[in-house]
Amino acid sequence: MQIIRFLVLALALAGLAGCASKFRTYNGPEVTHVVVNKGDRALYLLHHDGVLKSYRVGLGFAPKGHKRFEGDGRTPEGTYVIDRRNPNSEFHLSIGVSYPNEVDRAYASSKGRDPGGDIFIHGRPWKNRRGSQDWTAGCIAVTNSEMEEIYAMVRNGTPITINP
Repeated sequence: MQIIRFLVLALALAGLAGCASKFRTYNGPEVTHVVVNKGDRALYLLHHDGVLKSYRVGLGFAPKGHKRFEGDGRTPEGTYVIDRRNPNSEFHLSIGVSYPNEVDRAYASSKGRDPGGDIFIHGRPWKNRRGSQDWTAGCIAVTNSEMEEIYAMVRNGTPITINP
């Protein structure tokens, strides 16, 4: 009888562990473009001209203007590409934005500065779970649950346009 109880408990725990995964699957229309409107604090996942999903976002701690230098707290503006994924991110999950591009590097270099980098769309770490809206170093933040959706839906190579 104890063996049966043990097996039932083991199966139940295994089932629950599967439910807790942060890796979702997505089988809907392809996300062909990601658009962020900084002024509206909104991120849109598009399939051609149609919006598949939209999210409220947090930005860098100094969100106005285009990111120019490391540490300026700004979120970049312009068109980039989703170019990497971090399943072990300190910020739950994250997908990378290809900032800085050649123009960004050239501008920063002309001023004798570093353009910065490591710009991601990511979730929230525990310490920032209820923080202010704009708290990142220049990234785009959503809730962890939303990040799980975005991570499943957006593929590397997808263009991202970040508008003022």
